[in-house]
Amino acid sequence: MSRPPITQHVQHEGLHFRVERRGHGPVVLLLHGFPDSLRLWDAVAPRLEAAGCHVIAVDQRGCGASDAPVGRQHYHIERLVGDAAGCAEGARRPRTRARDGTRLGCRGGMVSRDDPAGDGALGGCHLGRPPDGIRAGRPRAAAQGPVHHRLAVRGLAERWLTAGNWARMRHWLRQHPDPDSCIHGLARPGRLTAGLNWYRANLRSMLLRPWPQCAVPLLGIWGSEDHCLAEDQMARSGRRMAAAWAYERVEGAGHWLPLEQPERIAALAVDWFQRCRV
Repeated sequence: MSRPPITQHVQHEGLHFRVERRGHGPVVLLLHGFPDSLRLWDAVAPRLEAAGCHVIAVDQRGCGASDAPVGRQHYHIERLVGDAAGCAEGARRPRTRARDGTRLGCRGGMVSRDDPAGDGALGGCHLGRPPDGIRAGRPRAAAQGPVHHRLAVRGLAERWLTAGNWARMRHWLRQHPDPDSCIHGLARPGRLTAGLNWYRANLRSMLLRPWPQCAVPLLGIWGSEDHCLAEDQMARSGRRMAAAWAYERVEGAGHWLPLEQPERIAALAVDWFQRCRV
């Protein structure tokens, strides 16, 4: 049985972040997605630790026990990338630093880095490279997920998702093993708006800005029963790679891969990091 993780509260850019770390070796940074917290990785992290990794899981800004600054300007992707590096550094890994390739790591993704060379590898679940991911899956996402035009209007989206005892959010979370825990977290003052600000702050730039080729090896993972995002959102990302790329389709899995198949996700990650010599 693995030991409990060490919980830390890291300060970065004037905000406090909850971080859990365990193990020793190459760093694997675990980043959850909306509307989760670092609890998403509870079954994956011990398996990565057993494989010889120093695992760092983070409650991202606006989520879990981390601070939720008010205003969408606090959720631009450059700040989110900076959070990843800042939290890793605050967890006593001072050599760990962000790379441009981090932008390819989706929410709900894994990021591993090896120092001192600074080379590393990324693993991402569900969502591929912007803007290809958004454009590829737009019809399916608009029909089945909460990430569409309604989210752009503050107040309207919050009312739409929470109406009828969170009926629409519960429908979107229908594949989640514990939807009540997600809704409980979002029901705290300001937390639903903070989560939606991830999309509000970045949707325009993801669609319109010129995105560089990713220079860090990337493994994309997608579940065949994902009811939110289309497969080409991940599969098309290979066209934008300037480094090694691989794609894994996990049959019979839905949107919350780390909760549904933690052993499979951990095994894929460890194999990928070894192949990339991380």
